[in-house]
Amino acid sequence: MPVAIITGASKGLGRALAQALAGRGWDLVLDARGAEALRETAGAVAGHGTRVTALPGDVTDAAHRAALVAAAWRLGGVDLLVHNASALGAEPLVRLEELPLDGLRRALEVNLVAGLGLVQEALPLLRASRAGTVMAVSSDAAVEAYRTWGGYGASKAALDRLVAVLGVEEPGLRVWAVDPGDMATDLYAAAVPDDPDPRPEPASVVPGFLRLLDERPASGRYVAAVPADGVR
Repeated sequence: MPVAIITGASKGLGRALAQALAGRGWDLVLDARGAEALRETAGAVAGHGTRVTALPGDVTDAAHRAALVAAAWRLGGVDLLVHNASALGAEPLVRLEELPLDGLRRALEVNLVAGLGLVQEALPLLRASRAGTVMAVSSDAAVEAYRTWGGYGASKAALDRLVAVLGVEEPGLRVWAVDPGDMATDLYAAAVPDDPDPRPEPASVVPGFLRLLDERPASGRYVAAVPADGVR
């Protein structure tokens, strides 16, 4: 069975992706900071032959990243790495003049640095896979200038550039930055707690991620809500 590592997998998009991949027969290594929520998710997606390893921890910790890759190796390797874990930089979001620099550093560490660190750790196994793939969850805030989203958007814009370069440097892999669009997640609720408008459930964008896995377009930036040729 193919093996996927998914960070930020206890809730929201990470959990929805885990459920979808488990339904396709993938084995999974799941990460999140909240141990109880992660255990619940692992229990929900396990079964029907799917093997699930749940490792609570912080992706900014190099030892934790190594443990995730080691767990995948024990399951057979790494065919897919999904870097979904994200930090906002401030909760709720604030204008740049108020953005705590420590918050910006945290967003960069989680959204960008940890993602590269995990890729570096997993590269030998990704290269050994017949379909080695990296999916980095991006945001429309990486390409649009929204008030109060500056720090988070900057971290995701940097992630997009990192993905673009990795795709050039690793032509044997598929490397995608995927913008899922607006979703009803705890992250969004923390970012804009007073927003009265309903947002789509994370499961509604999962078909876009699965379409990428099925069609395997060239490395690049994609929007989950549009067909896989909708690169941006």
